[in-house]
Order: sequence, then structure tokens, then C-alpha cells
Amino acid sequence: MEKKFKALLEAREHDPFALLGVHAEGSGWCLRVLRPHAIRIELEIDGHAAPMARVGGSALFEWRGAARPESYWLLIEEQGQRLRLRDPYAHPPRASEHDLFLFAEGSNCQAYRLLGAFGEARGGVAGVCFRAWAPNAGRVSVVGDFNRWDGRTHPMAALGGSGCWELFIPDLAPGTLYKFEIRNRHSGAVMTKADPYARWFERRPATAARVAASSHAWRDDAWMAARRSWDWLGSPLSIYEVHPGSWMRHPDGRFYSYRELAEHLVSYVKDMGYTHLELMPVMEHPLDESWGYQCTGFFAPSSRFGTPDDFRFLVDACHQAGIGVILDWVPGHFPADEWALAHFDGSALYEHEDPGQKIHPDWGTHVFNYGRNEVKSFLMSSAHWWLSEFHIDGLRVDAVASMIYLDYSRKAGEWRPNRHGGRENLEAIAFLQALNEMVHREFPGALTIAEESTAWPMVSRPVYLGGLGFSMKWNMGWMNDTLDYMRQDPVHRRYHHDRLTFGQLYAYTENFVLPLSHDEVVHGKGSLLGKMPGDEWQRFANLRALLTYQMTSPGKKLMFMGGELAQPWEWSEGGELPWNLLRHPLHDGVQRLVRDLNRLHRELPPFHELDFEPRGFSWIDCHDADQSVLSWLRLARDGSHAVVVLNLTPVPRTGYRIGVPRAGGYREIFNSDSSHYGGGNVGNGEGLHAGADPWGGYPASLALTLPPLAGIVLLPLRD
Repeated sequence: MEKKFKALLEAREHDPFALLGVHAEGSGWCLRVLRPHAIRIELEIDGHAAPMARVGGSALFEWRGAARPESYWLLIEEQGQRLRLRDPYAHPPRASEHDLFLFAEGSNCQAYRLLGAFGEARGGVAGVCFRAWAPNAGRVSVVGDFNRWDGRTHPMAALGGSGCWELFIPDLAPGTLYKFEIRNRHSGAVMTKADPYARWFERRPATAARVAASSHAWRDDAWMAARRSWDWLGSPLSIYEVHPGSWMRHPDGRFYSYRELAEHLVSYVKDMGYTHLELMPVMEHPLDESWGYQCTGFFAPSSRFGTPDDFRFLVDACHQAGIGVILDWVPGHFPADEWALAHFDGSALYEHEDPGQKIHPDWGTHVFNYGRNEVKSFLMSSAHWWLSEFHIDGLRVDAVASMIYLDYSRKAGEWRPNRHGGRENLEAIAFLQALNEMVHREFPGALTIAEESTAWPMVSRPVYLGGLGFSMKWNMGWMNDTLDYMRQDPVHRRYHHDRLTFGQLYAYTENFVLPLSHDEVVHGKGSLLGKMPGDEWQRFANLRALLTYQMTSPGKKLMFMGGELAQPWEWSEGGELPWNLLRHPLHDGVQRLVRDLNRLHRELPPFHELDFEPRGFSWIDCHDADQSVLSWLRLARDGSHAVVVLNLTPVPRTGYRIGVPRAGGYREIFNSDSSHYGGGNVGNGEGLHAGADPWGGYPASLALTLPPLAGIVLLPLRD
């Protein structure tokens, strides 16, 4: 026992409950309290106070009596303060063995109910239960303002061989700051770490977690009920990707809060006709410049913009406005900040110990150890948390390629093959499959979208068929080919025609999203408008044609904020979007065009019902490279169709003939060259008639006027 007392006083004890709290000793009872800064402590029972004796000049105090004290308070005087506190060590650990087993097995997708800090009541006493996973620790303590950040005051109890630690501290209020102080059992090194399961943090650059509690009353029952039976495969999906810190700001540069975004951003997204809002990572992160992709708080909305309930308010507002919310989520890596996940208990815990897998060569971050069961439970639980607690409608999983290839961005000799001798990361693949199965099982209608930049097969096919199980995948090939084509001077585009036609050869091998994302307008790549060749008129016309091509092609859609404003320079997180551009007709015209394209995509079944099926698309003519003209059909489930024609040169073309499925009247319902969008108003007006003259394999044909650098959409008139 003397050895344990010594370990307790030296902050090395893993079982403080063996000494602290109430214990039967001899014929009576002993109550011990450890309070390093206390001058004196009294024990209050039934309104009567009795002094506690200091043990040997140490920070340990004792009371002894014949009767067991059942309900008592500690009256503590320390450095000018008088405190009346309940004893944490009157409440022994009570973590569920079943939950601990599932956590260690890697199948606990609600480990946030086991670990972290959460309010509860024990024996009628309200307080906060703290739990941490630190298997290589010799001692773990909760530290915060409430104990002068002194790790000797509140040591936690080790929960058997689980590697987890627990302590219930009465009477702590929501918002209380805390961290975990961890002593490594091998080296003796002492570290102060942020809670990996923290639900709320103080604002950067400070790094402590806060005790969180929610009082938000959700009002999105109708949305959530409809989502469970949502046919997302055949529904319109047009996503507006937003960096919440730079979409719009106050005049003095302050960020809009989540609640201010709920007022301004939600109404804007609805007015523009987008179906979903995608937020670049809002999980807590230390650097604004990382845009959230170097995350330190996998369960906490960033306090830059408000509280967790403020974020719930934003999601709720989106749902009540009929807008879904997708979050960027980053399970591929985490930053090496010493106060966060890195070497959490003094060992390679969340990250790999193998140098060939530990550090991500592109970003200098740590790579998660997907083969460790507790890490799998952590990541699965993070995904579950956002979908359940914040009603999120989907996760866009960042940098999937970096997860599934052992040699991603690594040279020969810098990586170790898997057990079969291959370069596939088998543990990461198994994790992603389990993640997708969990999301689709637990949250019907929720989406998982992979940012995967290679030719890995069956990314968006079910796990039971051998796929990764994602709902959809970003079509990076489409994005690269399209932007490469659009950069070409129109006089040379005839030599690059296959850039726009090749995609149809693989368009239905996956459920594709066509992205014009933030990745294409940063790091010296310029803006979308800046990629377009020619003079001012041609650049805007090219941009309008690009957006028309994207919105009328098979696949769901994504646009990064600012693209709809025709922003002339690349995006920077340091300020808001240049909203003043909308005073200029050409910029205002692009915004009008995007709004109308979203309406077409949303309201016309041919443009969304069969996005992922070959029968939803048919070339009319993909071979007219000499004139840089493309024409195709989009078809709905009932066979109805729309005609799309693109002229990607600055030369207007009259009498241009295309085949169509039926004779009769057609009308031009959209023209990117309309003066409404800043164009020259070259088009077809009313009264188009397809004669029964076969053309290009179709039974009828139309003679059209094609505006320069523009796209048009035609619909057959009803009989």
C-alpha cells in the first residue's frame, strides 16, 4: 500500500480509486482526498463540518470515522479560494464491458457514447464523465480550469486491459475547458493532449476542449422522413461547394457565424437552385490556411463559426429550406501537432509506427493505422456522429486514393508491399467498405462520395459485389479532360475533340459526380474564367459553354463557390468572394445562367433520372471535330428526351443539321448565348420543325442556327 501511496503522490498511479474516496479500514471508515493546492479541507456531512487531516505533509487528506459517509461535500480552502465540491472518487467507473469489447474489436461505430466527455448523472449527482483511450499510459488525468491544469488532482482509473481510462467529475458545467494529461508508462514523459472525441473546442489558437451539451430542438422531421425513401440515383443532385470562412464576411473581416450563414447562405443556395450544400471541412482544425483538411477535432464543428448547436441550427435551416448538407470528411491523415492525436499516449497510437506508412509525403501529416481496431472504431464513430447528431445527409471522403495505395506519392523503397506482394492497402480498403456498409445500413438515403483520382474499379459499387461501397465518385478524368479542352484556343480544338467524347466510354462504370471543385481554382491554377482563352467576350462565352456542358452531361453536378460569379482570379481563403462583380453585366449573366441551368437540371427528368445508365444518353453526332460541334440526347425513364448541341468555336453556324428521334415541332428552351446571360442572342427563336428526313441514323432531322461558343437545349413540342 505504501508503494501505491507513493505512486499516487508522484502522479503515477493507474488505480486512484484503490486509495481515494471512501474505504473500509479496520473497524471503521476512511475517506481520502488528494488536493495538491489545498491549505485545509473539511468534510461536510448533513450540514456539519469535520476537519480532514493532512497525511505526512503531503497533498493527501484523510478523515476517519465509525460510520460510512454516504452523502458528503468537501469544503476546500486553497490560495484564497473556498470551494464546496463533491468528491469524484465517490463515483467508481461504470463503462459498459460490451461497449469496451466492441471498441477493441473495431466495430463500435458509436464510440462517442463511450469515450470523450459527456454529461450524465450518477446517484442523483449531475456531472461529466471523462473517458480516454491511452493503452500505453501509466497515468491519465483530467486537467482544466477547475483544477488549475494540475494533473495530480484528478487522476483517472484504468479500465482493466482495455487501454481506456475513466473519471466522473460532479458539477462541471457545459463549456468547461479541459484536456487529458498523459504519462507514458515506458518513458515517463508527460504530455497534455486534446480529447480525440471532444465535441467542442475553444477558438484557435487555443486548443483545449470544452464540455458540450445540446439544447437544439430539431424541426426537420419531414426532411429526414423523406430522405429515408429518397431515390438519389434518379433524382437531381446539384451541389454548391462552400468554404464557410470565405463565402461572405462582415465588412471588418469577421467570419459569418453558423447562424448568419443559416440566414444568408441558405437563402442564396435555394435561390440559385442547388439541391445540396457541401461544406469544406468544418471539423475543428488549427490553421485557417488548411481549409479544414488538417483536422484535429473529428467530432467537433469548428468554433470559428460558433457552437455545436449553432451548427445544428444551420443544418436544420438547410433542411427546412429543402437543401441537403454534405460534409467533406478527412479520414486519410491528421496533422502532427503535439497537442492533438499525434503520439497520443507517447506511442504511435492513431498513426502507423511503420515509417513506410506513418507520414504522408505530400502533406507531412500522419496516416491513420487502419489495421488497428480502435482506430477503425474512432473513424467509424466520427462518421456516425456527424450523420446522427447533426443530421448530415452525406460525407464526401477526401483523398481516397491516398488511403488505398501503399505507394501513393512514395518512391520505390519507401513503402512495404502487402501480404500478397501488392501495393493495395488492404486494411484501408476493409475500413472503407465497413464505413460504407455502416452508413447505408444506419442512415438510409445518406450519401458517401469518394474523391478518388485513379482507375480503381467499382468505387461506387456495393461491397457485396466486391466494390468499395460508395454512393458516388468524383469524375476526375472528366474534369481534367474538359478543362484541358477548354484551355485550348478554339482554332486548335479540332485536334482535342476526343477530350470531350472519350468520357462516354467509361461514364457508366461508376456513379459519377462531375466536379468543378475548389481544387481547380487554387495553387496557381487560376479561376475557371481565367482558364478560358480569347478576349473578354470569348472568355465569358467559353465559361458559359463549359457550365452548359457540365450541367447537361450525364452525372450529378458540383460547383465551387465563385464559379457562378465568373470570378476572374483564383480563390483565396483570406477574404470573401468578390460579390461586387455582380454589378457588371457579364458576371451577373453567368450567375443567371447557373441559376437557369440548375432549374433545367432539377425540373426536366431527362437531365437527372438516368444519370448513371447508358440508356439515359445517346450521341447524335460526336464526330464533327472539324467544326468542334457536339450534339447528344438526354433521355428520361419514360423515353422523353432533350436535345443538346454545343458549338465550341467562335463561328456562328447556320443551317447546321442534326438527327432527332422524331419529326415535329421543337423549341429552344435554353441558349447560353442569350443576351440574358451576356451573350449575343444568336439562336433559333420559335417554330423549329424536324422533318421526316433521316440523318445520322435518326428518322428525322433539324436545321439549326448554332450560336458561337455556346450550347443550346431543345425540347420536342407535345403532340
